Amino acid sequence: MQPDDPDSFHVYDTTLRDGTQQEGLSLSVGDKIAVARHLDEIGVGFIEGGWPGSNPKDAEFFRRARTELRLEHALLTAFGATRRARTTAADDPQVAALREAGTAVVCLVAKSDRRHVERALRTTPVENLAMIRDTVAHLRAEGKRVFVDAEHFFDGYRADADYALEVVRVAAEAGAEVVVLCDTNGGMLPTRVGDVVSAVRDRTGARLGIHCHNDTACAVANTLVAVEAGVTHVQGTANGYGERCGNADLFSVVAGLETKLGRRVLPPGRLRELVRVSHAIDEITNSAPDAHRAYVGASAFAHKAGLHASAVKIDPDMYQHIDPAVVGNDMRMLVSELAGRATIELKGRELGLDLSGQREALGRVVDLVKEREAAGYTYEAAEASFELLLRDETEGPRRFFTLESWRVIVERRPDGEVVSEATVKLVSNGVRHVSTAEGNGPVNALDRALREALEKSYPGLADLDLVDYKVRILDGRSGTGAVTRVLVGTSDGRDRWDTVGVDENIIAASWEALQDAVTYGLHRQG
Repeated sequence: MQPDDPDSFHVYDTTLRDGTQQEGLSLSVGDKIAVARHLDEIGVGFIEGGWPGSNPKDAEFFRRARTELRLEHALLTAFGATRRARTTAADDPQVAALREAGTAVVCLVAKSDRRHVERALRTTPVENLAMIRDTVAHLRAEGKRVFVDAEHFFDGYRADADYALEVVRVAAEAGAEVVVLCDTNGGMLPTRVGDVVSAVRDRTGARLGIHCHNDTACAVANTLVAVEAGVTHVQGTANGYGERCGNADLFSVVAGLETKLGRRVLPPGRLRELVRVSHAIDEITNSAPDAHRAYVGASAFAHKAGLHASAVKIDPDMYQHIDPAVVGNDMRMLVSELAGRATIELKGRELGLDLSGQREALGRVVDLVKEREAAGYTYEAAEASFELLLRDETEGPRRFFTLESWRVIVERRPDGEVVSEATVKLVSNGVRHVSTAEGNGPVNALDRALREALEKSYPGLADLDLVDYKVRILDGRSGTGAVTRVLVGTSDGRDRWDTVGVDENIIAASWEALQDAVTYGLHRQG
């Protein structure tokens, strides 16, 4: 149920700070503003923008955010450290940067592991507590809401529980609204997290949060267990971005909280935006979407086994833990050698074909798919080729041209340039066409020659672009004589489709995939 007080449970996103520590991920200031807008759209409560005292980019982000970022749900938060040893918070430049960031909320990182205090900060445990107390009290006096991230808390608790607990007490007594227990090294397991959180809650009375890394692949589970043990503030990142193995995936956390634990932590209706926002942020970060992500991945509700499909046909809930639409996702049927009639029928329904009365045709399709997959085809990765096969068997062949022949010549010229030339002969709408084209490779030359031969009959081909080309050797033991599978990705600027070809000759396999790609594109254009 939705809590009466929206502040009784916090969803805190740290994509723009902790998430950007992921290897290979770098965001411009404009990117960070765009990501923040998407996070606000799903209704997170807090967006940690970065560390304004640590680098010019984060300082610029907070400066631009004042005029460019209009948040409907979230509060922008500045992140920083407690004051340095042997000074005062009022005189510390990093604390000044937090004051001047223009945010209502500040999150401070504080050492809670005695070993880190002595070896990393090179100060005394007593001085570390004074640093926490002084910085929290100073920022509270400046009118800021203050959260404290107790760094390495679980490791510190194991090494010296009394000191770790004292860090929590001091932060809370100084005015910290939440003390966040951090599994900074990501090494915790759920049962241990639950035990520690319960003990800390009982012995300190502080309001607690949780921040987990995913080094044991337990970050989401640890977060959910911590909520059940009493924390009311969860931190995570979009799509689980983060250093090493990443952080707790905030999308999986909120989906789990709402669908499994019955907690309404987002504004009504916003959970349905998870898939869209997940993919949009992947685009901004230039990250390939992980199809196997829980809840939001393209394969999260994809069914392949024939046994599963038979049950799903009767009741989708038999093999799905939630309705995919709840998080903005869809159920998909995957066609492979494991498919049965139920899979094909459901896949046809997905494609807009009612095959319920075509048992004989369904049987033919099942047999054909199994036969072709045994030969090396993969229809779950080339659904456009499967749709053409399915329509051929249930509606009759519909082709836009008849091939006479194709030929490819590869020439190395005296200057070292290698040029491919392809000739395609075909009949379209009763007219014979012969087209020759050059390309930077045999497949590119074939693609150009095919389009040139068809463009007068089908000018819409100009809208199609080959966007991906993959080759897989299916039996490496046969060396250069092995069977080759080619996957071709094609786009019309709005949608993308994939087609497959298989042959001992790589060019022949490529032609088959290209022919399907063009045929499917023309079919889409009507």
